[in-house]
Amino acid sequence: MQTQWLSSLKTDDPQAGYELAIKMARMGVKYTQPKDEVRQKLRPVYEQDANSLIASSQVIAINFQTVAMANNYWS
Repeated sequence: MQTQWLSSLKTDDPQAGYELAIKMARMGVKYTQPKDEVRQKLRPVYEQDANSLIASSQVIAINFQTVAMANNYWS
């Protein structure tokens, strides 16, 4: 288990919320594949695959939706 990195979903504005959504997606990959050398080996494969990139964007969008809801859509 890694040290705690997510203390809140609250952010100051939508830009910070989107950046948090990206961080959440990246941390999800790190939890799923904790070995840096394996992630580095796989990166050239998925960075050239449109379907993988679209899937990554979908994960970020879902995370952003969650963060936006937690922030009451910054209203």
